[in-house]
Amino acid sequence: MIRSMTGYGRGESVLHDRTITVEVRAVNNRYLDCAVKIPRLYVFAEDAVKSYVQKKVGRGKVDVFVSIDATAADKVAVSLNRPVADGYYQALLQMRDTYGLSDDISVSLLSRFPDVFLVEKEQGDADVIAGDIVQVLAQALEDFNAMREREGQKLAEDIRRKAETIGALVSQVEARSPQTVSEYREKLRQRMQEVLENPQIDESRILTEAAIFADKVAVDEETVRLRSHLAQLEEMLTQGGAIGRKLDFLIQEFNREANTIGSKCSDVALARVVVELKGEIEKIREQVQNIE
Repeated sequence: MIRSMTGYGRGESVLHDRTITVEVRAVNNRYLDCAVKIPRLYVFAEDAVKSYVQKKVGRGKVDVFVSIDATAADKVAVSLNRPVADGYYQALLQMRDTYGLSDDISVSLLSRFPDVFLVEKEQGDADVIAGDIVQVLAQALEDFNAMREREGQKLAEDIRRKAETIGALVSQVEARSPQTVSEYREKLRQRMQEVLENPQIDESRILTEAAIFADKVAVDEETVRLRSHLAQLEEMLTQGGAIGRKLDFLIQEFNREANTIGSKCSDVALARVVVELKGEIEKIREQVQNIE
C-alpha cells in the first residue's frame, strides 16, 4: 500500500486514571524528522514516543502532541514537618513562660501554622506511564496511517493517469520520428545530388554530416527506455510500500530521456510533443514528492 507523507491521526484513552490524548500530524520531508511536544512532567517518555514513531513511519516531518489529564491519578502524601513544628512549639513555650500565659498549646493550635505539614504528590512509575502513552500513540498512528493510505491511493491513481498520457505522447514521438528521418534523407539526397553536379563540394563532408545526423536524430533508444521506465513505474505502484525515494530517482530517468529526445529533434511538431511530455513528467515528479 502506498502512503502519502501528509496525514493526521488522534488517539485518546483513560489508563491508570490518566486521560491521555495523542495527536500526530505530518508533512513532506526528505527524511524522518520527529518532534514530540509533551508536558514537562512526562518528558521522560519522549524517547519511547520517538522510537515507536520510527517503527511506523518511513519519512516525513512528524509532530506528536501529547496531553495528559492526571487529576484522577494524583495521590497526595501528607507528613509532619518535624523541624518546623518543633520550632513553633518551642516558641510557644517561650511565649508562655515569658508572659506567664496559661498553657493551652494543642494540636489544633500547632496545625494552623504554615508549613507544619509537608504535602507532596506521589509520582507514578515512569515505565508504566511511558507504556500508556505509547499505547495511545499506537491508536493515533493507526488513524494517521489509514488517512495516509487513502491519500496514497489517490496519488497512485493520479500518477497512473499521467503515465498513460506519457505513454500516448511517446507513441506520437515514435510515429513522428521516422518521418523526420525520411524528410532529412530527402534533403541529404538533394545535397548529394549537388555534390555530383558540383565537384567543388567536399563529398566526405556530406558523408560525415549523414553519419552525425544518424546518431543525432534517432530516438529509438530513448523511447524504448521510456517504455521500460513506464513499466517499472507501474510495477512500483503495484508493489507499494515506502517507494517515494525510488520513484523520485525513476522520474529523474524519465527527465533524462525526455531531454535527450528534445535535444535531438529538429521538427517543430515533435518539439511540441516533447514539451508536453516534459510537462507530464514534471506533474508526476510533484506528486512523487508527497509519497513516503
